[in-house]
Amino acid sequence: MTQTQETWTCRLADTGDAATVAALAEEIWHEYYGALLSREQIVYMVDKFQSADAIADQIATQGYEYYLMQAGGENVGYLAVKEEGGKLFLSKLYVLKAHRGQGYASRAMAFITGLCRERGLDALWLTVNRHNDGSIAVYEKKGFAKVREQVADIGNGYVMDDYVMEKEIRATEG
Repeated sequence: MTQTQETWTCRLADTGDAATVAALAEEIWHEYYGALLSREQIVYMVDKFQSADAIADQIATQGYEYYLMQAGGENVGYLAVKEEGGKLFLSKLYVLKAHRGQGYASRAMAFITGLCRERGLDALWLTVNRHNDGSIAVYEKKGFAKVREQVADIGNGYVMDDYVMEKEIRATEG
């Protein structure tokens, strides 16, 4: 295990961290989603959902919890969750390209699963772009199953064409 993995943490972000999270989102979204979405849609979605103002509002008024993933004192990614209907919605889980493949997403998933258990929630769910084969494969490997398709109009002529995936959380499962 490398030194950075040994010092990995997942720190609850507050509205004062919104600009830091937004900067991570800007970098990650443009790098990762360029093969799946148009540049115009990425710009629109980052501005609408992942700008500092949008993130601060989600934290302050919409019930979202953002966490900064850090390794060796450096931000390596972020995640966001929200309790809904007795389940935990994994809204975001993003790792910077330079830090992918080092186990941070797996650590984050274990952290999120732990949140479910602590809160007595029996399922974790998420949405993922139907054409994002790499992420779908990772989620399936982590025990998620596709439960339905969902197309959501997000404005400006754009839609999110997603699978809804869910994972049952057992009290003793790792």
